[in-house]
Amino acid sequence: MLDYKLLAALAAVVEQGGFERAAILLGLSQSAVSQRIKLLEARVGQPVLIRATPPLPTHIGQRLLNHVQQVRLLERDLQAQVPGLDEGAPERLRIAINADSLATWWGAAVGEFCTRHHVLLELVVEDQEVGLKRMRAGEVAGCVCAAEQPVAGTRSLLLGAMRYRALASPAFMAHYFAKGFNVDALLRAPAIVFGADDQLQHRYLAALGATDDFFYHLCPSSEGFVRLMQGGLGWGLAPELQVEEALKRGELVDLFPERFIEVPLYWHYWRNGGTLLSGLTEHLRLEALKVLVPLQ
Repeated sequence: MLDYKLLAALAAVVEQGGFERAAILLGLSQSAVSQRIKLLEARVGQPVLIRATPPLPTHIGQRLLNHVQQVRLLERDLQAQVPGLDEGAPERLRIAINADSLATWWGAAVGEFCTRHHVLLELVVEDQEVGLKRMRAGEVAGCVCAAEQPVAGTRSLLLGAMRYRALASPAFMAHYFAKGFNVDALLRAPAIVFGADDQLQHRYLAALGATDDFFYHLCPSSEGFVRLMQGGLGWGLAPELQVEEALKRGELVDLFPERFIEVPLYWHYWRNGGTLLSGLTEHLRLEALKVLVPLQ
């Protein structure tokens, strides 16, 4: 059976970023906190912390932290139902999210909810194509990604889709397509790709009938991605939500205005996440209706 005093020590060390702050939070000495971590590691038979600055949970450590978080969420519901129980500290939710959502609609969507419900977020940025692996590993309480099928112990909700357009700067167009713009010329011009898991440019070119390899820069930053396009380094696919103003100002040009890619976004969350996660889910559903494209 799990000893929740030991789990509380692990959560405090990770969330406070060290043993000293964890000791202050728990009202213990640093030595006592360290002993609790060692005892927990002895009971699970492996390390739960990477002794770095700040300390980081191991894989099993993260699984234990997620268990603690689920218990806290259920305790939060109980506190709301039983008069006299302390509300406790703000709840921390660990959520995996794709960088483009984080750079566009996410902040406005969750800001009021987190303030009203005293929620602290710990965001893990993953490409929308692979974010669900964090849920599968039990590392996060929620996930925004492109995968529809939920993993065991979770539910999924379609939020909508993000529409991506192929863009480049006027200077880039003038340099690489001076003799005319076509798919063959596009293949010879450098692209910008978010990361190794980003297949949007590949899918876009395949839809145009181009299957040959192409050259590209790698830029794992949504804001940096757009800046590189504006600087004329390459063409790429960016969310409409992020580039509306740049298009209006003429800083970027749509390569094929009639062609775009719509990437579905699903919200995955723990089934046993209590009313807080249920409330966040409904809140996200309503907010997504305002900004995301209905999936055809």
